Amino acid sequence: MTETIRVFVNATGLELPSEATVADAVAAYDPALSASLESGAAYVTDGRGIEVGGESPLTAGSILRVVVRARRGADAEP
Repeated sequence: MTETIRVFVNATGLELPSEATVADAVAAYDPALSASLESGAAYVTDGRGIEVGGESPLTAGSILRVVVRARRGADAEP
């Protein structure tokens, strides 16, 4: 049996495999947000408000917030 951890994405609790990454958590929470993350139209912050990459590993109790960027055109920052 795979060990699971509980993490929170936008205040929603999720049970994920212990080897899950930030991108895995966002995909489990909302596939549309996951696509926005991959395209750069959104980013993820940790519980302290620090931006984290999609490949970052998670630990039990991780708190993530997905932020959709306001600008989506050529002026948007990468």
